[in-house]
Amino acid sequence: MKRILVLVSVLIFSVTVQAQNKLYPMVKNFGSVSEVPFAVEKPDPKLDYKIIVEVSSTNERQELVHEFFDKVANVVNLHALGGVPANKLHVVMVIHGPAAQFVVNDEAYQKKFGMNNPNIPLFAALKEAGVKIFVCGQSVLKRNIDPDTITPEVTVALSAVTTLTTYQLKGYAVLKY
Repeated sequence: MKRILVLVSVLIFSVTVQAQNKLYPMVKNFGSVSEVPFAVEKPDPKLDYKIIVEVSSTNERQELVHEFFDKVANVVNLHALGGVPANKLHVVMVIHGPAAQFVVNDEAYQKKFGMNNPNIPLFAALKEAGVKIFVCGQSVLKRNIDPDTITPEVTVALSAVTTLTTYQLKGYAVLKY
């Protein structure tokens, strides 16, 4: 009986440890996910996943990667972990409002926040994973962001509104942070 209890304890412990391992199946070093071996509902790897993520929230801790930019990496990694192949995962991020100030290069970020932009490596990893990243041109103008300071991983769109409506009409599901 004691032997069975030890065996059950070891199995429970190993499942718990496995579930807590941070994985980065598609966006390296960002958007960590964990295996959920007991999950019943999972993505369908035969479907084409078209997702547009709207990020407008500010980042209270400018020294850290923006929480909701990281959530976009999490969206990609969760689908990849669920078995969706890269060629069936189409993700677009649209940044606007207060979030727009976090898309600038290190020099501009240094002037505003006194440090290098921690989001730039995340933008590079997202691009490498195939994510399209747009910033709202209206937000850029309204917030007096010099377009020349926008990091090259981010593309300026006419507006968040027109980008969101265009992709919705193309069949993209909308997530908002």
